[in-house]
Parts: sequence; C-alpha cells; structure tokens
Amino acid sequence: MEFNATVSIKMDNYKMEVMSGGGNALIADEPLEVGGQNLGFSPDELLCAALGACTSATLRMYADRKGWPVERVDVKVSFERETSFSETKMFRSIHIEGNLSEEQRTRLLEIAEKCPVHKTFSRPISIETNFN
Repeated sequence: MEFNATVSIKMDNYKMEVMSGGGNALIADEPLEVGGQNLGFSPDELLCAALGACTSATLRMYADRKGWPVERVDVKVSFERETSFSETKMFRSIHIEGNLSEEQRTRLLEIAEKCPVHKTFSRPISIETNFN
C-alpha cells in the first residue's frame, strides 16, 4: 500500500501547505520559539496526530464490528527524543467512554497495538531521498 503527501513552503516563515494524496489540505508550521508563526501543526505534532488518529480509527472500527457500546475514544500522544536522535519514546494514553467489560477493554488495548501507524513506528523505517 502506498500513501503520499506533498508539502510546500514559500517565503512565509515556516508556514507549510500540506496536501494529501486524497486531496485534503492542512497547514503545518513551526512553533514561535523556533521562528515559526504557530499557524498549524508542527512536524512533531503531525507524528503524534498520525498515531492518535490511526489508534482511534482502529479502535472505532473494531468496536463497531463487534457491536460494542463505545461512545467515544480519546487518544493523547506525546514523544520524547534524545538530542542525539539515538532514542525516541512515544507515549499513548487512551480513554474510552462506553459501558465495556474489563475483558473488552483489555481486547481494545491489544487492538490499539495493531494499528498500522503503531506497527510502522515500531519497525525499522528506510527513507530514500532524491531531487527531481
């Protein structure tokens, strides 16, 4: 499966226009403290958002398929990385509203570990770069 996005930056300090392969748009920017305008998600926040969005969608799909009474899923994601980039730790906190048994909650936690972005972040990633 292939996914893509195109990011463009012009002269407006660090404001980036992000276009998904599916035609959706958002603004990314750097925080004020590094010279950006804080007009959108920072690149690091986009990493957190990717894991949070994938986790919540995966849990919603599973709960719907099982007919479980999940009313809401909130996923908070943060991460820390060493300044040397030798290690990165991601932290994910999941809150689920709904009348679920402990067994169902345990199963949903197992399912969260199977979301595609979690799997992607948990395995080696290679990046090939070229100019065109």
